[in-house]
Order: sequence, then structure tokens, then C-alpha cells
Amino acid sequence: MALSSLNPSNVLGELGRLANWFKGDCLTSEEFAGLPVTEKLENVQLLDKYNLRNPSKGTLYFATTHLIFVDHEMRKETWILLMHISTVERLPITTAGSPLLVRTKTFQSVFFVIPRERDCHEMHQTLLRLSQPVHIDELYCFHYKSTPDDLPKSAGWNFFDIQTEYQRMNVPNDQWVLCTANKDYELCDTYPSEVYVPARASTAVLLGSASFRSRGRLPVLAYLHHNKAAIARCSQPLSGFSARCMEDEQMLDLIRRANPNCGYMYVVDTRPRINAMVNRAAGKGYENEAFYENIKFQFSGIGNIHVMRKSLQKLVETCEQNTPTMSSFLSGLESSGWLKHIKSILDTSWWIACAIESGVSVCVHCSDGWDRTAQVCSLAALVLEPHYRTINGYQALIEKDWLSFGHKFTARCGHIACDGRERSPVFTQLLDCTWQLLRQRPEAFQFNERFLLTLHDHVHACQYGTFIGNCEKDRRDLRLSERTFSLWGYMASHLNEYKNPLYNPKAHPDTLRPDLTAQSIRFWRGMYCRHESGVHPREPLGDLLPASVEHCSALDHHINYLAKRINTFKNLLSRRKDDNSKDNAIVNYRNGNVNSVAIEAKTEELQIDNKFIYESGGSLSEMESANHDHPLKETSANSQSTKPKKIPLITEKLDASLPTSLALLEKEVNTVALDWKSVKNVTECSCSTPLDHYSRKHHCWGCGRCVCTRCVRGRSPLPALASARPAPLCAACSPTSPPPAPPPHTNIN
Repeated sequence: MALSSLNPSNVLGELGRLANWFKGDCLTSEEFAGLPVTEKLENVQLLDKYNLRNPSKGTLYFATTHLIFVDHEMRKETWILLMHISTVERLPITTAGSPLLVRTKTFQSVFFVIPRERDCHEMHQTLLRLSQPVHIDELYCFHYKSTPDDLPKSAGWNFFDIQTEYQRMNVPNDQWVLCTANKDYELCDTYPSEVYVPARASTAVLLGSASFRSRGRLPVLAYLHHNKAAIARCSQPLSGFSARCMEDEQMLDLIRRANPNCGYMYVVDTRPRINAMVNRAAGKGYENEAFYENIKFQFSGIGNIHVMRKSLQKLVETCEQNTPTMSSFLSGLESSGWLKHIKSILDTSWWIACAIESGVSVCVHCSDGWDRTAQVCSLAALVLEPHYRTINGYQALIEKDWLSFGHKFTARCGHIACDGRERSPVFTQLLDCTWQLLRQRPEAFQFNERFLLTLHDHVHACQYGTFIGNCEKDRRDLRLSERTFSLWGYMASHLNEYKNPLYNPKAHPDTLRPDLTAQSIRFWRGMYCRHESGVHPREPLGDLLPASVEHCSALDHHINYLAKRINTFKNLLSRRKDDNSKDNAIVNYRNGNVNSVAIEAKTEELQIDNKFIYESGGSLSEMESANHDHPLKETSANSQSTKPKKIPLITEKLDASLPTSLALLEKEVNTVALDWKSVKNVTECSCSTPLDHYSRKHHCWGCGRCVCTRCVRGRSPLPALASARPAPLCAACSPTSPPPAPPPHTNIN
């Protein structure tokens, strides 16, 4: 039941019921360390930048996991996940009340005007406390209780294994082997327990190289191409102006020698040169070509986390303009530098991919090797390897290059209260770069835009434990696989939502060659402006195409069913028995039932085809089966007496699934909807849930209506489909299904 369908006096009770789906009972002040909690605020205004003169007026509810605004008059709901809240800002008091600006990590800006200043202050403090818990154990994933229909808690945690992923690259082999020195994270606590290093690297070389690299992140294998060129990753050396390490020099030389097809290798520092020089003055820096044999050094100039954070802030401010002109929007987009940063990441990734394709190994690092290094290594592999452009392959790439190799998801995404300078949209940039490639070459990717948006939103939602922690060791210490659910398990049960209908695995069987000219890098409106419908709402192509594909599939299966039924009845009417049929079911349409076919009617009253009379008459001749007034037909009494007055009884042994009456047959045929409602004209689900342009809309195969995610209650085979595949059905077409569950916590419809 949607909140908009409730009486205002019952909404709090409904919220208490919904809260049980999320975490537990309604919130209390003790749970928030003494912070006052206002469960309900009346007469709150919600300002829309497209309709500033007529703001929505309603009630603001505070549930366990969401902030919910309900406009009872307009039957409109706005759900904001608490963990998605990025900033909460109190603005100067106006005559209408106290404004409260809430920005989310999913780029939604909500402007509330609360009548009383005291209530606004309490709400501000409460939202700050709940959007950034102090302790990691307070995150929602540790309290989330799945519904009975969902996958078990263990599903998804065993989908990906780092050894399996390297075995797919034919590792270990003669050049690369599994290293057990980091089994207990003693070599490097932010690396995975299983790392692959050159076969000739001794323990002394590994230990010496780790001690010479920042955070102990020594060079290890990240990706091996089929031509034996490798991408290795590490952190910056502690070289200063003159320091050197013989073991580290040997380590890079061994990586170079692991590729027998080239006598040199590249070392790519993803930082701008000036940044590397500053770090060098602090005792860190970069490799000296004079000390490392047969290497070529390359700077790429990708900004650090602070530059990216400020760039995104300017981008969000540009998107929040109330009445943006073309000039103001383009100038704001340019001043943010966001697209310039996206291009620099793609340029570096493509440069590395070209080097690998030409047979030259590359060692990549930035400062600590867990931000820019993860970006370019994973994107280079994405361009080189078609496997990583599939749904499972992309998830495996994230597991390997981001989760296993220690990207600081908790710090960068701001899961808990910490230094704000640690937050940065590093993973968002990976998804943006992937979208740029997807937009240019849609036929090369198995997944669609919604797949990327789902990843982005769930990384910040903390509903699943997949992205909690800063490294593999953190996740093991927290026992996430035992205590939380996996995002991969959830996505595995919704794969149809993420499949790209334009995917053609044969289109780009090898390296993907993108267009990285300046005019080809686009602003991703689907990510940064998806919550703005404006005057003319639009529907994403990624939703329209799958709906068309599903509709065509449903019609194809229905056509096959009809052809099968027509063939069955032709056999009945022509008395051709199926020798292979061993069923004992009797189909008798002469049973006197009012719903049965009236085959007992006289032939004169039924305009029966003469061919049918001839074929079903047994011993009747051609002329005897003709009309009585046929000019060549004899009018003798004998010939007239041999013509049957009634159609012979049709009784056959057929499949038991054949309906035994016309009413049942008609009911069976009508189980499939021929006409589907267009997703463009749907603004509300049958459960009263509003459906915006960015909401995921599903079609019920039984009635053809568009429904929200939580109303697709059942998947069962339909009799009028020549397919055993379960079809999506709404609650009305699945009377045995349970009532709809509450809205998804992450507001991903």
C-alpha cells in the first residue's frame, strides 16, 4: 500500500509497519544518542525549481531508513534514503519558514520549508547523525532483513574468486605464479591475500620491494593479455631525490622479463608531473630511469581526489541552477572541469591498452595505488577484453581491481563520519567512463545504463555489504559474508533489467576502439540530472527497447501457441490421429454442455465446408458430399438418404492440456495480453505509487499494464505461451502472490 492511499491519521502506523521491513521498530531518541526525533511534520513545503510559485504542501515523515514527503492532495511521494544523504544545509529563515536543503549522493536536491525553526533544527541534527553513522557496525547492511522471497544471505558471496579470474587469463604459468607471502596480510594489509608475481621473484625481492613502496603496495600482476604483455600495479616508490632500492629495481626488471616478446616496459605515473615532484620533496616521488633498466617513464596528469571532489561539487551546482540558460549551463560545465577529468582518465586507459596490444608490459601507479591506478587498470582491461564487457565480467573486474586491491570505498563514499577530505567520486568516474564507452559502442556491452546506475546507488546505499570496508582485510574482519547480504546476489535475480538489447558479442570480439576526441565526451544526464523531469519528461532508450523486445517475445510465444492449437484442431476435424500420443484424455465436444461446440447442429444450419463433409464422411463420395442443389448431383432417394444429417462425433485421444470446453479454451487464450500500455504515458502504478520518467516500469504479460518493481509479484508460465519460461505478472494476474512489499530501500525502481 502506498502512503498516498492512506488517511493522514494512519500514515504513522503504516510507517511503523514499513519500518519492520527495513530495520526494526520506529526510531527513538535513545537510538540517536539523545538527539530529539520528530516523526512527523505537518504543513511542510517542497519546492520544485520548475514550479517555484506553487510548491507542494504536505507532511514530512521520518522512518527508519527514509525521509518521506507525502503530498496528500497531489497523491505524490518523495522517498529519500538516509544513507544517500550527502549534505544537509540550513538556509536563512524566510517568511514561509525555515528552509532545509538536502543533497543526496545520487544527485537529487530537495528543498524543504519547515514552518517552525525548532523543528527544522531538530530535523537537521537528526539527518546529520543518521546519514553518517559514527561506527561502521551501525550501517544498514548489518541490520537489513531480507523478505522471504529474496535470495539467501550466502547468495552472491561466492560468485567471484580471484584465483578463478586469473585462471581465465591462464595464470599461473611459467612467467607468473601465486604468491603466498601475503596470506595473512603481512606483506601488504591493503592487498588481497592472493597476489601473482613473476615466477623468478624471491621472497627477499618481494619484501624489499614492498618496504620501498608506499603502504607496502609492491608491483603485482593486475591483468595478463593473450600476447603475454601484462598490466602490473603498485604505489609510488619512497625514492625522494636520490634513494634507491635494489630489490625494487629487480622486481620491475622481473616483470619486464616475464614478457618474452619485448625488451622494455613502460612505467605510467597517473599523477600530474608537479604532484609527483611535490611528493618527491616529501621523500616519495617516482622511479628514476637511471636506476631502472629498460623502462620508459610516462606521466598522465590525472587530478587527485581533492581536485575530483571539487570538480563534482561545481558540476552539481551547475545542475541545480533554477533557470539555467544555455550559456550559464555550458560555462558551469566547463568551469567544473568534470568532462576534462573524464577524458584524461579515458586517454590514459587507452594509452595503456594500446601499449599492451602492441606487446609492451606496463606498470601503473599513482600515490597509493588505490584510486587513479584502479581507474585506468580496470578501464584498460575493459577496452582490451570482451569478457569484461559482460555483466558477470564487469562485476568480476570490480571485485578484482577495486575490492580485492583495496579501493577505500568506506572513506571515498562517506559511509561513516570521517574526514570530509577523504571523500571523492573515484568510483563514480569509473562508471562515467564506462558509460562514455557504452554510449559510443552499445553493441559491445551486455549491460545497459541502468546496470551502471544500480551499481552507483548501491555503493552508497549500504544495504548490502559488498562495498563496505576499505580493503579485503577489512571485509574479512567484519565477517561481511556471514553478517550481510551481497549485492551480486540481488542483481543476479534481476538480470533482465540490466541486459542491453543491442548487445552483439561478435561486433567487437577483440579490442574496443573508442573515439576520445573532445567533442565525443558527453555529459551524462542520466546520472547527474535523472531526478529532474522538467516540463517534458523523457523516457530512457534503455527502458523503451527492453519493453519492445519483451513485447515481441511475448507475441512470438503466443503465436507459437496459437499455431500449435490450430494444428491440433485441424487434426481433430480431419480425423488424423497422432500415433505418438499416449494420453487417455478424451476431448468430446458433443457432450451436451452449453459451453461446448455445437457439433450436433444440422449441416444445413451450419455453413459447413464441403471439404470437411467429404473428409469426415468416411464412405461418402465426392458428389455425395456436394450441396444438394449441385447440377451434376443425382436426385435419387438413395443418394439423398446416404448424406449424414449431422456432423460425426469428434472424439480423440489428445494431450490432457487441451481445454475440454469452449469457455476454458477462451479463458486459456486470454491469459496473454496482446496490447501493452506504453511506458511513456504511465504516471502512476495500480498501487498508487507515482512513476516518474526515471522509475523502472515493468509490463505484466497477463494484462499488459505498467507496474512498479514491487508490484511484479509473480513469475509463472502462462497457458497461452508456447514457452515454459515464467512470465512477469502483476498482483491482479497472480492472485496467489503475497501483497506488495514496501518500496525498495535504495529507491531504484
